[in-house]
Amino acid sequence: MITVLPVTGVPEVGPGDDLPTLLAAAAALRDGDVLVVTSKVVSKAEGRVVTGDKAEILEREAERVVARRGPTSIVRTRQGLVMAAAGIDASNTAPGTLVLLPTDPDASARHLREAIGESGGPNVGVLVSDTSGRAWRTGQTDIAVGAAGVVVLDDHAGRDDGYGNLLAVTAPAVADEITAAADLVTGKLSRSPAAVVRGLDGLVLPRGRHGPGAAALVRPETQDMFGLGSREAVVEALLRRDGRGFGGPADAYAVAETLSRVAPEATVSVDADGDRVEVALPALGDRAQGVMEERTAALAFALGWRPHGPHGESAAGRLGFAPAAP
Repeated sequence: MITVLPVTGVPEVGPGDDLPTLLAAAAALRDGDVLVVTSKVVSKAEGRVVTGDKAEILEREAERVVARRGPTSIVRTRQGLVMAAAGIDASNTAPGTLVLLPTDPDASARHLREAIGESGGPNVGVLVSDTSGRAWRTGQTDIAVGAAGVVVLDDHAGRDDGYGNLLAVTAPAVADEITAAADLVTGKLSRSPAAVVRGLDGLVLPRGRHGPGAAALVRPETQDMFGLGSREAVVEALLRRDGRGFGGPADAYAVAETLSRVAPEATVSVDADGDRVEVALPALGDRAQGVMEERTAALAFALGWRPHGPHGESAAGRLGFAPAAP
């Protein structure tokens, strides 16, 4: 049986406060428990509460913008997380102040775990949680932004399901599932900064083993199929400014097939090694040819390919592309 218990009675936390001691005193922890701590209380203890213009602070905290609609910005943070407003929060903090995400949430989780477990304290797993929205879904749920001593991803690859089918890609993000369960008893209105999830002993690692942390749940940008909003993807392709957000380079034959669909008048070919795509343009007027070259180059950029040729330029009437360097 799994039990989720709110941690109550923790006083208002400020910079430099001994958060592990405060939580351990309030939580009555046991070996095998998972302690889920909101990122906000961790940030308060670590002095990540600031004042100032939110837009300027967002600019500093964001690694790049994923999408922007009016006042709402979805960004990739310097921790690798994709979140609204870089996780900056103005709730449950003094008026005029903003709470930033912990600088290194995995390190924060390790510190909490080690401090709670020292001098014979219980061996617990620690998750640092934060609220996040989901593409295609309304509302928010909590996810793990930091982890220590907990299995964060249960990879089922190589196992059989109940029908004998071999599983290949199933990998429950158990750390996110645990933090979502904990949010049912913490939440923004309960003033409970943490929760204890009991009954998951098999997911808690032995003392001294912290695991890969929640960083293991961050999808690498080369594998990200949704790294830009639809509008932003069009703009970035036309500007050919920053290839991040489009994922890794597409296969040469997929590039050739796509270019043929967009420019059916052109002749598109792949070289013998499969690492170059050549486009021979038909004889067109200067303006029409210029438009076709721009469209083709923008599309190749979005597919992770760049122009190649003498000094990076293509010969007249021909365009050449190669995968972008990693």
